[in-house]
Amino acid sequence: MLEGRLQTQQRSSCNGRETSLSSSGFGMKLEAVTPFLGKYRPFVGRCCQTCTPKSWESLFHRSIMDLGFGSVILVKEENTRFRGWLVRRLCYFLWSLEQHIPSYQDAPQKIVESTGVQKILSGKAPGGAGEGQVSDHVKKEVQRILGHIQAPPRPFLLRLFSWALLRFLNCVFLNVQLHKGQMKMVHKAAQEGLPLVLLSTHKSLLDGILLPFVLLSQGLGVLRVAWDPHTCSPALRALLRNLGGLFMPPEASLSLDSSEGVLARTVVHAVMEQLLVSGQPLLIFLEEPPGAQGPRLSALGQAWLGLVVQAVQGGTVPDAMLVPVAITYDLVPDAPHEIHHASVPLGLWTGALAVLRSLRSCWGHRHRVCVRVHLAQPFSLQEYTVNARSCWGSRQTLEQLLQPIVLGQCTAVPDTEKEQEWTPVTGPLLALRAEDQFLVRRLSRHILNASVASSAVMSTAIMAALLLFKHQKGVFLSKLLGEFSWLTEETLLRGFDVGFSGQLRCLVQHTLTLLRAHVALLRVHPGDLLVVPRPGPGLTHLARLSAELLPAFLSEAVGACAVRGLLAGRVPPEGPWELQGVELLSQNELYRQILLLLHLLPQDLLLLQPCQSSYCYCQEVLDRLIQCGLLVAEETPGSRPACDTGRQRLSAKLLWKPSGDFTDSDSDDFEEAEGRYFRLSQQSRCPDFFLFLCRLLGPLLKAFAQAASFLHQGQLPDTESGYTEQLFQFLQATAKEDGTFECADPNLAISAVWTFRDLGVLQQTPSPAGPRLHLSPTFATRDNQDKLEQFIRQFICN
Repeated sequence: MLEGRLQTQQRSSCNGRETSLSSSGFGMKLEAVTPFLGKYRPFVGRCCQTCTPKSWESLFHRSIMDLGFGSVILVKEENTRFRGWLVRRLCYFLWSLEQHIPSYQDAPQKIVESTGVQKILSGKAPGGAGEGQVSDHVKKEVQRILGHIQAPPRPFLLRLFSWALLRFLNCVFLNVQLHKGQMKMVHKAAQEGLPLVLLSTHKSLLDGILLPFVLLSQGLGVLRVAWDPHTCSPALRALLRNLGGLFMPPEASLSLDSSEGVLARTVVHAVMEQLLVSGQPLLIFLEEPPGAQGPRLSALGQAWLGLVVQAVQGGTVPDAMLVPVAITYDLVPDAPHEIHHASVPLGLWTGALAVLRSLRSCWGHRHRVCVRVHLAQPFSLQEYTVNARSCWGSRQTLEQLLQPIVLGQCTAVPDTEKEQEWTPVTGPLLALRAEDQFLVRRLSRHILNASVASSAVMSTAIMAALLLFKHQKGVFLSKLLGEFSWLTEETLLRGFDVGFSGQLRCLVQHTLTLLRAHVALLRVHPGDLLVVPRPGPGLTHLARLSAELLPAFLSEAVGACAVRGLLAGRVPPEGPWELQGVELLSQNELYRQILLLLHLLPQDLLLLQPCQSSYCYCQEVLDRLIQCGLLVAEETPGSRPACDTGRQRLSAKLLWKPSGDFTDSDSDDFEEAEGRYFRLSQQSRCPDFFLFLCRLLGPLLKAFAQAASFLHQGQLPDTESGYTEQLFQFLQATAKEDGTFECADPNLAISAVWTFRDLGVLQQTPSPAGPRLHLSPTFATRDNQDKLEQFIRQFICN
């Protein structure tokens, strides 16, 4: 990354006047280098070595790390079998004709002839027509449900759609990058003859169209996509079915004793069995659709994953290869306005208007967004199932873990994991055993963790974090260039990839142009610009963008907030850094504070690996704080130095234990930690970095604290949605008073309400109109409400 001098077109003073990058002469003498990906990046996406050690070894080779990136929408003459000037003009069309699209016209007949459906038709299973009878009504119901789920893909329509989509993507996106090494791992897994199941994050409505295009262009065939039927109109569902889409029938969510529910679940199970046996790749979204306000993990995605698990356990196929997938954008493509604010299905006309609006916005501006597609290392479902069952341990609710500590009734944190599940069990997952349901929930969380860990951090996320958490009052462009380079290096050092490269000044220009609606550029004096985030709701958008950076710094952010909570009762928050560095912090105290914060933060935010215990994560957090230089070991008089390992006695107990195996026998190890102490480092860079880490979790923690202060103002009892709306309006009113617009997010309001419900602050009671929330007797007093607010605010660093 090269830095050049900022050139200005006007030397006259125009202090405080807002300008644009083009009119300011930003980088005019530098070559315009667009942010394409470089070749040398951390190779991310390895599968879990604890749960799937055989897959970790067999589907990876170090040589694939050097294969570099390629843009899947860059189709030229060389990508076809033909040459010539006419081919160069028709290469998109010729490329679409050469794609291999297998035909599965006999799939409906095989589904009807499957064992489960035949039992229904013969009346030998619940939902049938009676012993030995064949009901025409049941046959028609089977055909109707099957037609709702899928249709045979049409090759001509797929080729035509691929050609149109290729032209559209080249107009909307600067590039769609894919690591060739990651693609080689997926090809290697496909050559083993096992079905591929891709499990993806869900950032945009375009994901379900973009990912099948990527897989088709890489020679993996037609990707069957499990769509959410609530996001599509009937006309759009019909089109997507002909393009390979799958839709869960609404009857599948009926009760277990319902004949319609049994029939629908049997047909869906038969469809999944036929799909896996035929070797067609399947795409399942593990996150809720964009704009949906609710749990992060998708109930529909878990239901489809449960069908895959059931088919493998039933012996329909010997195994399945699971591939975590993620897509990251500089800016997520705009969806129709009503999709983000209501559960209105997307129709064909609405989708067409959104496409035209995207094309018009791209033609009106030079800068287009970049996209990264991430395919993590595939792993065996059978291997994960065998190894995961051995990691299950005792669990307690958040009310049992945290409420006595919040109220001051006890100080010890129970040695157990937190049980918190916000995603409801629906659809075919209802028919599974409780043990298998638990397996599916853990597996989906594990895969989503892998998808997020393999996602690249885009330039807009880095810029939004810098402007929101370090320079909310404004920063000069010359300083911002150095800050951007610093945060990029810190991200790469933590093993996370970044989705950009090029000249530093051009990268910042590209990023600020994309954020032009939320950032103001002021020409304070000739030779430099002042970059200021626009006050108001634009800060909420910057907070959502900066959340993409949080996984890279999550451990350090949790540790910094825990240290802040530990110092809250000893040193004034506004005290100098040198005064805070005097305090000794014992390792046991740090463990306790980290555990308290881990229990308070929602599972949907943390996305910790289910195979990793909380105490293991505490040690990881502490190690990260030491590695980044925020904590330094302090040797107390008379104690053995921490680095002195030579004088440790080899006693009867082993010096090693399996990862995550923390039982009562480990108490001696934690007792040894009582003599270990740390101090905050006095290096000059530490105070700013410490504040930056604390502020990464600031929006969520501040929203929780404001929700605690709202308890005595809220109108209860009320429905869950009604009280959430009350809290959201309170967050908006508070933001207008003190400027904390990063907290005025409806998703933060929902997280606060659900966390307080799990904590026992709010209780649910049934009513004819549905469940209603009311304040629990324990927190009906103002004193306990203040204790809750004080408990949360100890982790906030203003």
